[in-house]
Amino acid sequence: MMKVDLIFVLQWVAVLFGVLQVWYSKENRPVNYLFGIISVLCNIYVLFVSKLYAESLLNGYYLIMSIYGWWFWLFGKKEETTQQVLISSSTKREYILAGSIVLFSFCVFYFGLYHITDSDVPHWDALVSAFAWAGMWLLARRKIENWIFLNISNVISIPLLFYKGLPIYAGFTILLFVMAIWGYINWYKLMRTRD
Repeated sequence: MMKVDLIFVLQWVAVLFGVLQVWYSKENRPVNYLFGIISVLCNIYVLFVSKLYAESLLNGYYLIMSIYGWWFWLFGKKEETTQQVLISSSTKREYILAGSIVLFSFCVFYFGLYHITDSDVPHWDALVSAFAWAGMWLLARRKIENWIFLNISNVISIPLLFYKGLPIYAGFTILLFVMAIWGYINWYKLMRTRD
């Protein structure tokens, strides 16, 4: 019974801090990464216990990318008129790299999930994680397309989370989907006002 209660509590903590992370990300605020770090630490445990191994590993990647993104947003290549790296669109090279991240990570995750773990959903777990890996890399680089890649991951993840008996996370992912649309619109407006 204690294990179920811990998972329930950790889901809510992860959701609360995840909402704050996405909210501040949408608002283009570097502090988003602090909330994200707390959320992903909770997620790693809950998803691993639920046998969503690729998503658990994905959250480990989120942890690393959160540290990198926070540093890059604050100290990366800056425009002369600002203290932070500005939002921009991906270049052709970055699109190719993001697509390569999706393809490569899907293959690696699927192979590992199918051959090494007891996952009952290796295709879907690998696909969710593959798009999220690319989306998080784009977010860390402050590329507007991050919202698109992350929402592809969200669309696949929602039914998967319901199937795995994680309705709190599924509801959170629906909220993330809506916030990602809002984030894209907000970032687009910020880009246009700068031009």
